[in-house]
Amino acid sequence: MMDLILWRHAEAEEAGEGADDLERALTGRGEKQATRMAAWLDRQLPEGLRVLASPAKRTDQTARALGRKFKLRAELLPGGSPADLLELVQWPRQRGAVLVVGHQPMLGQTVAQLLGLQAGDCAIRKGAVWWLRHRQRPEGEETVLMAVQSPEFL
Repeated sequence: MMDLILWRHAEAEEAGEGADDLERALTGRGEKQATRMAAWLDRQLPEGLRVLASPAKRTDQTARALGRKFKLRAELLPGGSPADLLELVQWPRQRGAVLVVGHQPMLGQTVAQLLGLQAGDCAIRKGAVWWLRHRQRPEGEETVLMAVQSPEFL
């Protein structure tokens, strides 16, 4: 069994003209979103969890709200693909759980692919978490949506 927990970065500043997109920081509202979601996650997450985040400032700040060790991975930068993400986490071959802090549209495209939806059918709100589980059943493998949580509802 493998759990893949996808956490979209919280609300970030708008990119100014000529500004570096990777340097966009969380807004005050985004910091609150990250803190609320981190508190919820901390109560839910299993022991031995791996945490991976995009090196963008807004994802780094979102991941730091959780207060756990994490690794920054370039494969998770904006413009990456679901294939990049799934290879990085070794889905579904890895056992245990991995939390990925990343960006749209990659996260939504990954969810859509794993659940058999059209690529554009899954938008993940800023600061939200989608928790997926891969498991082996007697009738075959399946991916189950375990939870969807938005910071606005915490």
